[in-house]
Amino acid sequence: VIQPWRSPEVRPKMAAVRSVLGGIMQSVSKAGAGTSRGASTISSGKVDYSKFLNDVSLARQPSPIRTLMPIAALPGMISLGAGNPNPEAFPFESAVIKLKGGSTVELEPELMKKAMTYGATPGLQEMLDWAREQQVREHSPKLDNADWDIAFTTGSQDAISKTCDMLLSKGDSLLVEEPCYPGTLAVVNPLGVNMVGLETDGEGLKPSSLEDIMKNWERTHGGERRPRVLYTIPTGQNPSGATISAARKHQIYNLACEYDLLILEDDPYYFLQLDGDRDPASGLCRPPPSFLSLDTEGRVLRFDSLSKVLSSGLRIGFATGPSPLIQRLVLHMQTSALCTSGLSQACAYSLLRSWGKGGWEKHVAEVQSLYRHRRDHFIACAERHLKGLAEWTTPEAGMFVWIKLLGIEDSKALIEGPAREEKVLLVPGQYFSTTPDRPSAYVRASFSTASLDDIDEALRRLGALLTKCRAH
Repeated sequence: VIQPWRSPEVRPKMAAVRSVLGGIMQSVSKAGAGTSRGASTISSGKVDYSKFLNDVSLARQPSPIRTLMPIAALPGMISLGAGNPNPEAFPFESAVIKLKGGSTVELEPELMKKAMTYGATPGLQEMLDWAREQQVREHSPKLDNADWDIAFTTGSQDAISKTCDMLLSKGDSLLVEEPCYPGTLAVVNPLGVNMVGLETDGEGLKPSSLEDIMKNWERTHGGERRPRVLYTIPTGQNPSGATISAARKHQIYNLACEYDLLILEDDPYYFLQLDGDRDPASGLCRPPPSFLSLDTEGRVLRFDSLSKVLSSGLRIGFATGPSPLIQRLVLHMQTSALCTSGLSQACAYSLLRSWGKGGWEKHVAEVQSLYRHRRDHFIACAERHLKGLAEWTTPEAGMFVWIKLLGIEDSKALIEGPAREEKVLLVPGQYFSTTPDRPSAYVRASFSTASLDDIDEALRRLGALLTKCRAH
């Protein structure tokens, strides 16, 4: 009997295949072990994640076909297993993208080939490498390298939605800032989750509010389930514009450890830091240290976005956090979009590759300068037209100003009625509340896209309207 796999030439290749298969089966076993809450332990360091994951997430199993991808990549492997369409059928070969200023970046045929086919679910490897270097440089994660991971998503909103789907069940309680980002409210409301609003001020989430809620939960919330997850936008919060200070973040993180909470750090405005410490070489402003940078126990799942600095149309976000949670997120992605657009990732990578670290930081500094100028103009116009009629805090990051209209109890009625007639539009505070039926005196204004003249005219119209309302 001829047994070619026993020959000296083939034996090393077979050993490599067995090694890869062993690693895959071990990964499958870890990733898909549980079928119900408490049925298994999914842990890393000091945190048992099985008690945070819901039954749907615990029941997810890896795609059996996608687990074979590492084998298909072995040198000399002939694969008849892939269900990929033949790339020769695709009309795209390469691309050259013209940037503002006249320079170009190229998607050469090899990169375009990767972009045009189904990619690995966590993301294009070149982008994963860039993101990991970026997170190490920006946040210096405290977990061991093997204990944290990254996955690209179709915008950070996709990561938020899938994370809520894996952590929350009907009847659970979620801690959020009051006011809260409406995109997250829209994700959580249909899940039948009880949203618990935490007090905020001009410096963001108040640690005292978090401590009070958790310490007195049984007394104030009866038989409701204790919260296991805190959601926060720590930089230039939407809608308040507030940024949580380093001191407050330390307090909040310590409370998360004390009360066994996971922190969902949604930070799409991280690179829109307008004030604070500035790098003398690049001119880049850096926000206070992130929750990710403080995380020693594996309690932080962080969401970043390229929408505010590269393009919102590319739809590129990425999640960073404990490997077991990223694995669960990837399992969900395998059953939905399979992977984030390869073309979007390749476009971003070709640009980031051409820039390098210095070019990236120079661009971010220029974006910050753009928003800083618009913020300062907005505040100057507000001082001119709204002084004595409204109150606000100047945001040190982001693109929003949270305005309290003095003498107005229901901003929604004002915006949908008299303000509409005066042709000035802001977003009523009720839209950002965990109790949307309760009237709010606040409105959210954005200084990101309106022209400087239109900002001035809009605030003039709002001031005139508030003066008229006060007269009546």
